Amino acid sequence: MTAPAGTAEQVVAATESEAAPQPSVFSVHVGDFEGPFELLLSLISKHKLEVTELALHRVTDEFIGYIRAKGVNWDLDEASGFLVVAATLLDLKAARLLPSGEVEDEEDLALLEARDLLFARLLQYRAYKEVASLLADRMATANKSLPRTVGLEPQFAALLPEVLIGIGLEQFAMLAAKTLAPKPVDEVSISHIHVQRVSVREQAAIIVERLRRQGTSTFRALIADCDSTLVVVGRFLALLELYRESAVSFEQITPLGDLTIRWMAGAEGEVKVTDEFDEDREVDMDESGDDDMVGIEPVSDSIDPGQAQESDDE
Repeated sequence: MTAPAGTAEQVVAATESEAAPQPSVFSVHVGDFEGPFELLLSLISKHKLEVTELALHRVTDEFIGYIRAKGVNWDLDEASGFLVVAATLLDLKAARLLPSGEVEDEEDLALLEARDLLFARLLQYRAYKEVASLLADRMATANKSLPRTVGLEPQFAALLPEVLIGIGLEQFAMLAAKTLAPKPVDEVSISHIHVQRVSVREQAAIIVERLRRQGTSTFRALIADCDSTLVVVGRFLALLELYRESAVSFEQITPLGDLTIRWMAGAEGEVKVTDEFDEDREVDMDESGDDDMVGIEPVSDSIDPGQAQESDDE
C-alpha cells in the first residue's frame, strides 16, 4: 500500500525544513570581538572595548548578510533596532575621535555635549533592554496561570457551612440607628490640674527666720529646698519686699555670680513688710513666725459676673 504523492511531497518538505539551519541571533565577528551585537554595545558602554578600534563598516556588512540569510522571514523590528544602535555607535566613534583639548568655538562645544548625550543614550538603551527582558519573563510566568472558570466539585461544595443569618429587621434597624446617631462632642476637662498657691508673705517669713539665724546667705542656698518654680519666684519676690524695707542688703561680686544676702535689721523685734502680691495690708512678722501672721491666703482677683452686670447697669 503506497501513500499518495501529495502526502509524500509534504513529508519531504517538512524533513528539509527541519534539517535546514535556523538563523540565530545576529552576531559580530570583527577585530578582537566576537559575539552578539547587543553584547558589543554593552561592552562599549562599560569601557571594556574601545569604539575607535571598531570597524563599523564590517559590522554593517555582516548584518546585511544576516538579513539576506533570513530571506523573506527577516524581522523589521530587529532591522530598526540595528539601525538605531549602529547610528549610536557611529556618532559615538565620531565624538571619540574629536580632539580633547580646549574648546575653541561653539561647534566643538556642541560636539562634546553630543558625546555625553550618546553615553546617556547607551545607558538608556541598556535599561530598556533589561526592562523588556523582565516584562517578558513575567508575561511567560503569567501565561502559565489560568483562572478557574468552573464551580467546586460536589465533594468540596458539601464541606462549605451553611450561611445562617441570626439577625432580623429590628436588629438591623437598631444597628443603623446606632451607627447614624451623632457622636457626643469630646470635652477636655482641666479639673484634675492642680494650681499651686504660693504666698509671698509665707516665703518672706521663711527668709527672715533663716537670715536672723545665719546672718548671711546666698540666694542659691535660700531656694535649695524649693520644689517648684513658683516657690522660687515667690521667694525672690519676698526678698525684694525685704530689700525695700531695708531689712536685707544684696552683694554680687561678679556678673551672673552668686547673690549674697545679708540681714540688716535687728536680731529681735518686728519687721514690717507690705506685701502687694497677696493683699494690700501690712503684716508684722517677728522671729516666732506664727501662722496667724504669715499664713494668710491670697485674695482672688476673680469677679462675679452678676456683680459686673449690676455695675454696668448703674
